[in-house]
Amino acid sequence: MLDTLRSAWKVTDLRKKIIYTLLMFLVFRIGAHVPVPGINHSVLQDVLQGNLFGIFDVISGGAFRRLSIFAMSITPYINASIIMSLLQVVIPKLEQLAKEGEAGRKVIAQYTRYGAVFLGLIQAIGMSVALGRQGVFYKPGLGTYLLVALTLTAGTAMLMWIGELITEKGIGNGISLIIFAGIVSRLPQGIASMGQQFQADVISMGNLVILIVLGLLIIAGVVAVNEGQRRIPVQYAKRVMGRKVYGGQSTHIPLKVNQAGVIPIIFAMSLMLFPVQIAKFINHPWARAVESSLGFGTVLNSVLYALLIIFFTYFYTAIVFNPMDVADNLKKYGGFVPGLRPGRPTGEYISRVLSRLTLAGAIFLALIAILPNFMIAVTGISTLYFGGTALLIVVGVALETMKQFESYLLMRNYEGFMK
Repeated sequence: MLDTLRSAWKVTDLRKKIIYTLLMFLVFRIGAHVPVPGINHSVLQDVLQGNLFGIFDVISGGAFRRLSIFAMSITPYINASIIMSLLQVVIPKLEQLAKEGEAGRKVIAQYTRYGAVFLGLIQAIGMSVALGRQGVFYKPGLGTYLLVALTLTAGTAMLMWIGELITEKGIGNGISLIIFAGIVSRLPQGIASMGQQFQADVISMGNLVILIVLGLLIIAGVVAVNEGQRRIPVQYAKRVMGRKVYGGQSTHIPLKVNQAGVIPIIFAMSLMLFPVQIAKFINHPWARAVESSLGFGTVLNSVLYALLIIFFTYFYTAIVFNPMDVADNLKKYGGFVPGLRPGRPTGEYISRVLSRLTLAGAIFLALIAILPNFMIAVTGISTLYFGGTALLIVVGVALETMKQFESYLLMRNYEGFMK
């Protein structure tokens, strides 16, 4: 990995992309420290207590606990993306747009931005009203509520814009990298907190060793699953055109165990955080019931979180990979899977194999995501907010970004060979 980074830094175009991405990270971190106006931070710290806010704070890179302009992070955009993906299945017009190539994707992306701003505004209004009832504002009133709501919504819109700029002009997927940067920025504070607990004899050396070993095993497992693939052999028939013979070579279709990457984790996490976050600010018995039953570490939270991850793994895999399209393309160009007829039988076979692989990948993702509950029980370290999820996102995004580096370097090597 270090060799790839060194090689990438020597390439002028890649170096510019890396610098641009780092500058966007700097903007993100500066914004995470710009507070929303009119907030009494001494009262705010008393209100924002509990594991829920520790979890949300990790995702937002510390912006939520400070109630900065980026306090809502990128979650409204993720929720809007989920809704748009679901609507593409049930609304024919959106499904048709998705199949129209780049032009259709641009229209869907524009709809997603509008939806993100709308959801962000609703969430921001709810947060501002709830915080006002807790006495967090110096001068509570309609003007203050609107100012805070618009500031938080503008912060989310800016993060959405930064993510798209990183995707377009930087390196990697911008939205994933923003979440990645938020999690990584919280690691030093988490390590320092565990060091203080160790010095105060709250946690023992044995618990720290168990934590480190489990962390290394998780990283190794994530890398193995992300890189694991099932290769379906493909043979191309020979075709004679004039005096030349085409085809006849053997290749394979690589089916990844984790075809969806870290997207299911991010989707499921956003959906799980949203209702509990809203319920925290509502002074009503049913809101307290929702908060207690769906809070971090509860059985219902773990079960729903795991089921959502499995659902989104299948859902996202179905969106990005269509076995029937692959089978039709193979048939079109004279390819076939040995022992199977081209066309529909090949598509059904690929679909069966993909379904089994996706099940294994989804169960792995779900187990890693709920692992912090068991790690807290074993090690007694209560600061492991979404430790498994954080590691999954960090390692997954790092692997995807490194693959983009390697793709750029490989393309450059081909250009050099052609010259």
